[in-house]
Amino acid sequence: MSDTFTLEFFGTPAPFLEAAAGVLAAEPVLGSVIASVSQRTDREIAAGIDSWADVGAPFARWWVVVRDGSGTPVSAAMRTAPFKSYPTFSMPMPEAAAQALASALHERGELLGGANGALPGSAVLARATADLIGGEMVSDKATRLWECTGVTVPPAPEGRLRRATEDDAELVLAWFAAFHEEADEQAGRVPDPASGEHNTLDSVLIRIREGVEWLWELPDGTLSHLTGSGLPSYGVARIGPVFTPREFRGRGIASYVVGELTRRGLEAGDRMCLFTDIANPTSNKVYAGLGYEPVVDMAEHLVKVPTGA
Repeated sequence: MSDTFTLEFFGTPAPFLEAAAGVLAAEPVLGSVIASVSQRTDREIAAGIDSWADVGAPFARWWVVVRDGSGTPVSAAMRTAPFKSYPTFSMPMPEAAAQALASALHERGELLGGANGALPGSAVLARATADLIGGEMVSDKATRLWECTGVTVPPAPEGRLRRATEDDAELVLAWFAAFHEEADEQAGRVPDPASGEHNTLDSVLIRIREGVEWLWELPDGTLSHLTGSGLPSYGVARIGPVFTPREFRGRGIASYVVGELTRRGLEAGDRMCLFTDIANPTSNKVYAGLGYEPVVDMAEHLVKVPTGA
């Protein structure tokens, strides 16, 4: 195969999903983030919702299909994250393709502030961008993608699992923010509660209406835990976020809920995956104990603009 790659950009998800269908279907676990976000965005657009209008990003969101010398799609990426530095997310990507993407964005005057996704492509994209602007690439967060093919569900704690309702939306939003803030603290980063994808009430309500947010309710009615389990894309469903407030930890709630939702997904015929922060040994150990196995390491990289630029 030639090292020459072409990039096909899209401004809306529907034609991108059609063009990228082959690569997304061939690697549905590796492509789960791109597929699920793109499909959800397509559903939003069909319903007349334009969440991007409220983001305030200095560029139009986009999707890209990477084609090899024969024209076959070999990778995909998107820039749809609604939080600064508005990073890209990419599937495994040849280094030459990542360099080509960095050059394409630079040529059209779009500053790429961060690149997330599979290694080494995401790192090459960030480093090439930094080189083009005379800036610096900084590794911000290391993540690991896991898949479970056979789950061991631990004993259920006291209480019950139920779907979140619209009445729970404010609490779910607060726990989304707390999840990201605590993840930063545990990894030694400056806490940023707004760093997650779903950081607005409208975004949370969309997920609640899709039925993908689950709560653990104690016998007295107190809500003590949140886990998301997304709609499947290309047969793959992704667990996350998983958050238990400090006062309810140590009861086995998170382990049970993730295990149970994983069991339900597997019984429904879905492949089940999730991400962990490599800097959090507790969550990595818990999910390994449930039956999750590592698939690939990913990373989030920031591109620091040179002083005075």
